[in-house]
Amino acid sequence: MSMTAHKQYKQVQVKTANNKKLLLMLYQGCIKFLRIAKKSIKEEDMENANEYLKKSQAIIDELRYTLDMDKGEEISNNLYKLYNFMYSELITANINKEIEPIENVESLMMDLLETWKEVIKKPNQGKEQQKINMSG
Repeated sequence: MSMTAHKQYKQVQVKTANNKKLLLMLYQGCIKFLRIAKKSIKEEDMENANEYLKKSQAIIDELRYTLDMDKGEEISNNLYKLYNFMYSELITANINKEIEPIENVESLMMDLLETWKEVIKKPNQGKEQQKINMSG
């Protein structure tokens, strides 16, 4: 598949995805970019590392600012704080060209991705049951 065809395929995927699938795609994209940034730092390609750290930050911004603070209340508030922390870690990583903060964010992103996959798998559960499952 040529790069142009691949790019077009990805654009169609994004345009036709529902909100849940988009959320998972954002987490997956961020994890992918974090891994590229880590590899770039290891290879001393700081320009590329900077580019992919900024892409990861853009995804975190998108996640942060699309939270529904009215509906989610406590969960949304906690996610907002977590996204702020991750964003700050990536700034530190970019300034100091350090891998550890990137790995911290990658680990958190992977945990969130797995959590949301589980939540999305159970669409028929009542809201009260989902709260119980998420907290315990």
